[in-house]
Amino acid sequence: MLWETIGVVRDLPRLHEIATIMIRYGWGDMVRALGIGTALERAGRILHWQSTSETSQLEPAVRIRLAMEELGPTFVKLGQLFATRVDVFPPSWIVEFEKLQSKVPPVPFTELAPHLETALGLPATEIFLELDIDAFAAASVAQVHRAKLQDGTPVILKIRRPGIEKKIEADLRIMQHIARLAEKEIPDAHRYQPVMMLAQFRRSLRRELDLLMEAHNIERFRTNFTGDETVHIPMVYWDYTSEMLNVQEELIGIPGTHLAEVRAAGMDMPVLATRGADAVLKMILVHGYFHADPHPGNVIYLPGNRVGMIDFGMVGRLTEYRRNQIVNLLDAMARKDEEGMLAVLLDWTGDGEVDEAKLGYDVSELVFSYDNLQLKDVKIGPLLTDITAIIRENGLVLPADLTLLFKALITLEGLGQQLDPHFHMVDHLTPFVRGVIAERYQPAALIKRGRKNLREALEVVSGLPRDMAKLLREARRGHLRIDLDLKRLDQFGHQLDRASSRITMGILTAALIIGSSIVMTVPGWRFLGIVGFLLAFLNSIWVIFSIWRSGKH
Repeated sequence: MLWETIGVVRDLPRLHEIATIMIRYGWGDMVRALGIGTALERAGRILHWQSTSETSQLEPAVRIRLAMEELGPTFVKLGQLFATRVDVFPPSWIVEFEKLQSKVPPVPFTELAPHLETALGLPATEIFLELDIDAFAAASVAQVHRAKLQDGTPVILKIRRPGIEKKIEADLRIMQHIARLAEKEIPDAHRYQPVMMLAQFRRSLRRELDLLMEAHNIERFRTNFTGDETVHIPMVYWDYTSEMLNVQEELIGIPGTHLAEVRAAGMDMPVLATRGADAVLKMILVHGYFHADPHPGNVIYLPGNRVGMIDFGMVGRLTEYRRNQIVNLLDAMARKDEEGMLAVLLDWTGDGEVDEAKLGYDVSELVFSYDNLQLKDVKIGPLLTDITAIIRENGLVLPADLTLLFKALITLEGLGQQLDPHFHMVDHLTPFVRGVIAERYQPAALIKRGRKNLREALEVVSGLPRDMAKLLREARRGHLRIDLDLKRLDQFGHQLDRASSRITMGILTAALIIGSSIVMTVPGWRFLGIVGFLLAFLNSIWVIFSIWRSGKH
């Protein structure tokens, strides 16, 4: 039960709140299954297990989304993470998770003021010439206020909401135990690794709580785009930035959500779409460090058809090895190479079991469905959705670092098509893929890979004497052990054991019959002979039943 696993009395009020909201939206069975109801009943709480008639008529995906909205920031952020797991949830659930927004009423500035002064180390009036006490934007983790430095420079202050850490930590503790229970008690949940998924979520949420981490993200993106006049990343004012406060340059332009204003300003919308797409693709395929949520609310269009990007709390990272896999997949898709696509998907399965024949057939069907389309007519969003459907239907789990990538590409294509109906993501993706592939075979790249492979080989060779010496030392001490996991051999051993048991019982039965027959001829010992015949009969019944039962399997 959850109560025994948590064992922390301080989380009971929050646990009761979670259970009450879940039951209200028709998830009472889930509360029972996880043992939350029993825990609260033991603590003296009375739960009413009836959901309202209105909510019971809603689709399950809608009910879970409404429950998450009411449960607060931790669950809203979890739902936003679920929206990236297109390999786990069906499209109807993804649509609902995408509706989860962190917009909440702002905290009155009178409550923020003491925390702001603590973060600055000085009264705000000594640092800022002007400070708007009305929030410019408010989310579950932080809210934004406009201000001006003493020299008149416009800045924004992203201030963490006071007291939010304790509630989030309580929620994370409860989620951790629920994830463990789900992985243990629900067979189908194990392959989705809820404990590992929650660990990823915990790291992501704690990074988002640390506004200093976001500032470092911004600085890294500024460095990567140094010299690129088409993209603008805000500057961070490090003297005033901390875990609780992020002070950065205010981008003066038109928000990406105000398309009518963009048109009225006479901006070139196809150019904006092209520059935005190229910027994000450069982040993904060249830098390996990308903005994971490039939706219109995080984009600002600046004079000169420049693209400004804000809110770097959620970023994705790709290793060089993973970037090469992405390039290989995209290249195979462009060339309609079934074997190339299948090779990458099998790499992503890791140690998981997969029916390669079925997976190969599904990939072949996918390629066939796009066979008559020209490259310019292929939309990356539906294509990635089809790929994730194949992953989901074959019981595979998309690597965690790729879920954000797929989500970012789909969001980016939608953003580009809002600006330009003729925008084709593949047109922008193909040159990047070809460029990365061409770069692999440049002399400098070949020399770099050759040096790396040579270094690794030399490390293996140089470490061989040490490893052999260790192996011999363990052998001399009698500690050398070889573990063989031969499942088929184990099964054969069990079958052999059962067969030998039946043979033994058969021999004993025959001996009893012969012995009892002899005893029956001796006057005065016939009773023992009858007992022997009875035991032989019972043994024969056991042997017959054992053989019949083994034939059923």
